[in-house]
Amino acid sequence: MILAVLDDLMFTSKIKTAASQLGVAVTFARSADAALGEMRKASPTLVIFDLNNARIDPLGIVAMMKQDAALASIPTIGYASHVQTEIIAAARQAGVGEVMARSAFTQQIGEILGGHR
Repeated sequence: MILAVLDDLMFTSKIKTAASQLGVAVTFARSADAALGEMRKASPTLVIFDLNNARIDPLGIVAMMKQDAALASIPTIGYASHVQTEIIAAARQAGVGEVMARSAFTQQIGEILGGHR
């Protein structure tokens, strides 16, 4: 199971469409509590973060993951606008495994989901 932590309807739709075509199970969380609850319920093979979503505080979730031995090794990918260099740098420093531009994420979504079945 892949967990996507976002509330952007456009990206939710893109991820759902790609997942459906690939037969990959994706669960969506729209809050930190929901995300951490899903991770503890069934360890995902990947957690995807929309780094531009200040309401969810993706870097706060990553920090909580890194402090929990059961969650610390879960692979993570975050995406943000390529011009938001501060967010990209902060995500890398927080421990997000791979940080991508939104456009690159969109182009590679099938490969990303397929590679983490």
